Amino acid sequence: MNRATPAHPTHEHAGPPEGVLRWLLTTNHKDIGTLYLTFSFLMFLIGGVFALLIRSELFEPGLQIMRPEFFNQLTGLHGLVMIFGAIMPAFVGFANWLLPLQISASDMAFARLNNFSFWLLVAGALLLAGSFLAPGGAMAAGWTMYAPLSVQQGPAMDLTIFAVHIMGASSIMGAINIIVTILNLRAPGMIIMKLPLFAWMWLITAYLLIAVMPVLAGDVTMLLFDRHFGTSFFNPAGGGDPVIYIHIFWFFGHPEVYIMILPAFGIISHVIPAFSRKPLFGYSSMVYAGAAIAILSFLVWAHHMFTIGMSVTGQLFFMYATMLIAVPTGVKVFNWTATMWRGSITYETPMLFAIGFIFVFTMGGFTGLMLAMAPLDIQYHGTYFIVAHFHYVLVAGSLFALFAGWYYWSPKWTGWMYNETRGKIHFWLTMIAFNLTFFPMHFLGLAGMPRRYADYPAQFTDWNQVSTIGAFIFGLSQVYFLFAVALPVYRGGGDLKRADAKPWDGAAGLEWSVPTPALYHTFETPPVVQ
Repeated sequence: MNRATPAHPTHEHAGPPEGVLRWLLTTNHKDIGTLYLTFSFLMFLIGGVFALLIRSELFEPGLQIMRPEFFNQLTGLHGLVMIFGAIMPAFVGFANWLLPLQISASDMAFARLNNFSFWLLVAGALLLAGSFLAPGGAMAAGWTMYAPLSVQQGPAMDLTIFAVHIMGASSIMGAINIIVTILNLRAPGMIIMKLPLFAWMWLITAYLLIAVMPVLAGDVTMLLFDRHFGTSFFNPAGGGDPVIYIHIFWFFGHPEVYIMILPAFGIISHVIPAFSRKPLFGYSSMVYAGAAIAILSFLVWAHHMFTIGMSVTGQLFFMYATMLIAVPTGVKVFNWTATMWRGSITYETPMLFAIGFIFVFTMGGFTGLMLAMAPLDIQYHGTYFIVAHFHYVLVAGSLFALFAGWYYWSPKWTGWMYNETRGKIHFWLTMIAFNLTFFPMHFLGLAGMPRRYADYPAQFTDWNQVSTIGAFIFGLSQVYFLFAVALPVYRGGGDLKRADAKPWDGAAGLEWSVPTPALYHTFETPPVVQ
């Protein structure tokens, strides 16, 4: 904790600097949180445009508006932009805004590193976007960048590899900052088992990031060496094996799934008790379940690989390990449901998104259990059933939790209450359009429609048209959120009301003890937690 001395006077009355330099050079956790949230929403819109172009091509059989190569470029970049540009930075934005407030720290532990890690992320995103301008266009090897296809790609593949390295370095720096902040800057009296659930889930996530981002970096570095330096890590002609790439990638990739969902669990664990007006049921079991998910996530990677010719023993191990990880996840869903049981529930927009999250995430979990069974997965693999499953987990899971968190905490951030009616319109449009888009993909996958193809047989037309219509409604719903809900809140005034210091009756936590909107500098003197 910073302590004021005569040589270093307090700066509690100093406001932010003015102009562009405030945002370029800021080391304030609230400003950096706002930068992350703004950047992630911009990338979300860009990735969404890619998705709508993909769905437009799939509206009817035959090639409509693009060549298959460009279709594959959009498919790969859509995945990378959404994961590394939208979902992960959005959760880091929440972490920057909330963690110091929740644990009564004056700022993040490494404020300058915090600024640097954000601008590294922007540099990586520019490299990714710039890959479309490379000769031959962007890389077309899918977001997983499997060898040997990625070894044969044009210069855009190198830009993508460098972008992944830079974004990974940004994530590692952010994770180190979060761990040190939570462990070292907690308020006096806040023992580790009194941490807010959001802080706990981010602490676990940060350790996961430090463990797996170097694994991805090593994988794409070997890819780079195969491309340019004559090595044969993934080339069978030189003694390599492309399956090794897949093993290393998914050893990163499956913990990455939980990196994108554990902070969401933390957000939901704040919203549900607040609107149920009850304490969270089973706090300690929620913490242990989060830790169990993180540990087990390292033991299930090859369930993405049942079709490679794995031994029966390997299939059985990864099948049972994958089913086992459903247990701590089920504990969390049970605890949220038990928290709501006999609570005085009101259905403001944050609660609607939280309940929507539980519903759609649980559906994604059930299809995940289906995919955990090797005999079934061999049938479903490479079909639209997989697309439906991971969008139910990631779009519905991560995105619904992010919206729940934004509606819940934005009054504290901005000082203005959002318009409740518009918020509910946004929720119902998003919920209905999401299910309209992705639920039919289960049917398409079960019928055998393969992923990553720009064309398909005529019998798949009807459900593809339903999905495309749903996707456009979903996209327009987020534009509605931007212009009808978010921008008015950040501008303030108009028909909006000023937010109280604690706008929700059941809200708990130190973040509600600071003035509304939160001051530029908070907790010069941290409170003592009883």
